[in-house]
Amino acid sequence: MRMQDPARTTEGFPTARIPGPHGGPPVEVSLIAQLDRGAGNRLFADAGARQRTHAAFVDALDEPSARLAGVDLKRGDATALYSFAVGPTGHPFHRHAGHRVFTAVAGSGGTRLRFSTASDADLQSDAANFVRALHHVDIPPDALFTVRFGGGTWHQFAPLRDSGAHPTLFALSCHTDELGGISDPALRARIVAGDADIPTLTEPLPARVAAWLAAHPPRAEAVPTARLSLWAPRRSGRDRLRDGIGRMAGILRRAISGMRKPAGLATGIPYRRDIVHRRRVPADSLLAEHLTGRLDHEDFFVLALDGGRHGSSDAGALLARVLEGFLVGRPAGVTWLMRLRNGLVRPLRLRTSPLGCPVSSLLSADRARTFAGRYPVLDQRIDHDGRRAQVILGADDRHLVFRSCVGVEIMGDGRILVTLGTRVHCRNGFGRVYMALIDGVHRRYVSPSMLGTAAAHAFADTVGVESGISPGVSAAGESFITAA
Repeated sequence: MRMQDPARTTEGFPTARIPGPHGGPPVEVSLIAQLDRGAGNRLFADAGARQRTHAAFVDALDEPSARLAGVDLKRGDATALYSFAVGPTGHPFHRHAGHRVFTAVAGSGGTRLRFSTASDADLQSDAANFVRALHHVDIPPDALFTVRFGGGTWHQFAPLRDSGAHPTLFALSCHTDELGGISDPALRARIVAGDADIPTLTEPLPARVAAWLAAHPPRAEAVPTARLSLWAPRRSGRDRLRDGIGRMAGILRRAISGMRKPAGLATGIPYRRDIVHRRRVPADSLLAEHLTGRLDHEDFFVLALDGGRHGSSDAGALLARVLEGFLVGRPAGVTWLMRLRNGLVRPLRLRTSPLGCPVSSLLSADRARTFAGRYPVLDQRIDHDGRRAQVILGADDRHLVFRSCVGVEIMGDGRILVTLGTRVHCRNGFGRVYMALIDGVHRRYVSPSMLGTAAAHAFADTVGVESGISPGVSAAGESFITAA
């Protein structure tokens, strides 16, 4: 029986290292975090359900997986990304020709990682050499960890407790070189064509060795084992009770997650977008014809959509979609600010609305004049060629009068300009104090955020999706928002 190393504390991330086969890259396992009780089972259920609906999903070798991103050899990128899951029964020993790196979350019963560094020559000589080169790394329940190992390393992942109540893990894996170690011309061709998957890149344990291993299963206590943890082992009855409750929570969270239909949301516009702030309304804007007297506030935001085709030459139809975007795509921060504002001004009998002030009149019950037969407006204009459309929104309140203009213009080079401008005339001293207080947040956050979110809703279906928006300032001092 091999003796285990005594427990020792360490700073940073506890890490186990196993020498690689015949001087090759070592096996490295690092524990990153221990999560809430039951989190591992819930993640397995939620992410596993999404994985099953993926277009590149494959269920084989007790390791259901999905190719998230394949190689792009034309651009010199030989990496590939996969998700994979290992259920309550674990999966069989196998190996890959190439290098592997993955990040995983252990199930709520913990995970045992088993690695054998036996070479082909070792196995040809004696199947028992497989067990002689065997090592275990034990991961605690509901833990986030990373694994890295070289090609040719035999490995098997299984639950730490063989109860069948908890899954083993869910992981995101990076194949750092999908062609690494691959000599079979047919398999290389599949990889180049982007048609490879985890099963095709997997080599199972030779039947002779697998049969010997089944007949001579190694005793866990006889295998060198590294146990990683961020907390000291619990030994009291109270601690064991807490562990038991945690494992039960994992079973319940996995069951509840399995009852929910997976759903996801991706929003945005798939190319670079800048929202530029101009302090003056352009002369050709419809807004230039409204509130022409003394102004206490004026701004104009332009969002330019570059590099995509919208599939329409009708600016009016696109503007209707933008107006719909203001109604359904409300930024959470603006909604919170409006709730705060409404609570403060309601005792003063000022106008309130759940929608951001620049376009709040879209919720008006007055249908005397509408755009696209649906949206209440004060004025509208569509150019004769249909390539520019504008509407005027606004309201008169006790302390101020405001008018806003929302517009869409289709440029000759295919770009789309989506605009939002606002003018304000204060009726009294309170109105001027009110505008002084909100001017900065209106210019830097409220209007640009609302414009960006509405445009994302309007154009996502026709041109795709991408990441969100982050604030910035131009060299000229104009405020803008640029895609991350």
